[in-house]
Amino acid sequence: MLPGEAMAKLRVAYEYTEAEDKSIRLGLFLIVSGIVSLFILGFCWLNPALQDLQGKAANCTVLSVQQIGELFECTFTCGADCKGTSLYPCLQVYVNNSESDAPLLLHLDEHQLLANPKCSYIPPCERENQKNSEMIMHWQDYWQDKIGSPPFICYFNQHLRPDDVLLRRTHDESVLMHCFLWPVVTFLVGVLIVILTICAKSLAVKAEAIKKRKHS
Repeated sequence: MLPGEAMAKLRVAYEYTEAEDKSIRLGLFLIVSGIVSLFILGFCWLNPALQDLQGKAANCTVLSVQQIGELFECTFTCGADCKGTSLYPCLQVYVNNSESDAPLLLHLDEHQLLANPKCSYIPPCERENQKNSEMIMHWQDYWQDKIGSPPFICYFNQHLRPDDVLLRRTHDESVLMHCFLWPVVTFLVGVLIVILTICAKSLAVKAEAIKKRKHS
C-alpha cells in the first residue's frame, strides 16, 4: 500500500461520527462556559464578597438607643400592580467595640447600611405607617435591653466604614467556595468529555486496525 493511500485511510478512520462531534462540541461549550463563568462571578460576586469579608469580627457593647424623630420612605408591594410608599422612624443604636474607642452606628447588614446610612434598622415595609413604627419600637426595646449586657459579635471595617459596624455580614466564606467550585466543575467536566471522546475514538481506530491485520 502506498503511503498516500495509508494516510487517506487513516484520515477516514479518524473522522468523527455525528454523535462524537456533538460530544466534543458539548465538551468545548462547557470549557468555555466554565472560563466565562469564573470571570463573571469573580467580577460581579467575588469582589463584593471579598470587600465584605475584609471586615474584622469584634466585640460590641451597646452604648445608647434612640429615635431621632426623622421619618424615611420605604416602598411596599401589595400585589402585582399594587405598589406605594410609607414611612418609618429612624432608630439609631450606638455601640463601641474592641477595635475602636469612638461610638459607632450599628446596622443590620451592608445592604441596609447602603440603603440608609443614618439608621440602624430598616423594617420590612408595610402599607401602614403604624405597623412600621411598631416594628421599630420592637427593635428599640430589644436593643435597650442590651445596654449593659455582655458584648456580642459585630463586624468592623476601619478603612471602608470607620463610623459604622454591622450586626451580620452579607456574604460568608461559602460565597468564595461557590464562586470557584461550579465554574471549575463545569470546566473539568468539559475537559473530561473531550478527552474521553478522543480516547474512545482512538481506541476504536486502533481496534479496527488490529482487526484488519488479523483478517489480512
